[in-house]
Amino acid sequence: MQSFCIDPVTRLKTNDMTTLPELVRKNLKTPYLLTEAQIDFYQKNRFIKLKHVLDQETIEFFNVAISQQVAAMNQVHSKLEERGTYGKAFLQLFNLWRKNDSIKELVFSARLGQIASQLMQVKGVRLYHDQALFKEPGGGITPWHADQYYWPLATDKTITAWIPLQATPAEMGPLEFSAGSHHIIEGRELEIGDESEAIIHRTLRVTDFEHVIEAFDLGELSFHSGWVFHRAGANITNEMRKVMTIIYMDKDMTLKEPENNKQENDWNTWCPGAQIGATIDTHLNGIIYSKEL
Repeated sequence: MQSFCIDPVTRLKTNDMTTLPELVRKNLKTPYLLTEAQIDFYQKNRFIKLKHVLDQETIEFFNVAISQQVAAMNQVHSKLEERGTYGKAFLQLFNLWRKNDSIKELVFSARLGQIASQLMQVKGVRLYHDQALFKEPGGGITPWHADQYYWPLATDKTITAWIPLQATPAEMGPLEFSAGSHHIIEGRELEIGDESEAIIHRTLRVTDFEHVIEAFDLGELSFHSGWVFHRAGANITNEMRKVMTIIYMDKDMTLKEPENNKQENDWNTWCPGAQIGATIDTHLNGIIYSKEL
């Protein structure tokens, strides 16, 4: 049986991950200055990669803290070859912020929340949920998909921060984007899997949208909208590809009538108690950043 374990280097650093170092706290609070050109790029393409968003100490701290939390929460112990395409793509753990106060500081950081708000051109953002996506050595592709297929959210004012916890070369399976593909309707009705990989790949082949495949430097993050199509390659290295993601939505986002059973499940799981047509303001959907704060 295959099980998740912390690598030997990480084990040497596990003495105290409950207290946020002051330099890490400062990094998470310091504004990241976006240029108008960067905001325009995101508005056109609905994704952007930004360098030096998190410094080395911050990445190293959360590499350890999130690895420990994933190890504690992971319930998948089957071999890769025994899983389907989705199971081979990554180990997926949700809302780590509710289990770990240090990780909560990352998820609710003003630095990341302000970036999300400025890129979307909204007055503030709430949390939808977080998730760790750990692609194991030998792990398979993450098929083409659009995230918002799963979300019962009334507008497209959604954005995901994709936070690699190490430098991520092409061999490790970094996130790939079809720039500007949020304009495409075909494929939005597909959940992630073999069918979405085949159909969306075929659709994108006959468009002029650029397929962007690039490595991520240490501290480099990407942000992408809910309707832009994206995927990731296989991890052909001997190391775990560790990624933390944070999904933000406009602070004034309202709940829509679910259009499929996945959206129904997301309503009950990530927005419990929210009412259709009303602002999603539950105990799980706190405001992370607001211009009024």
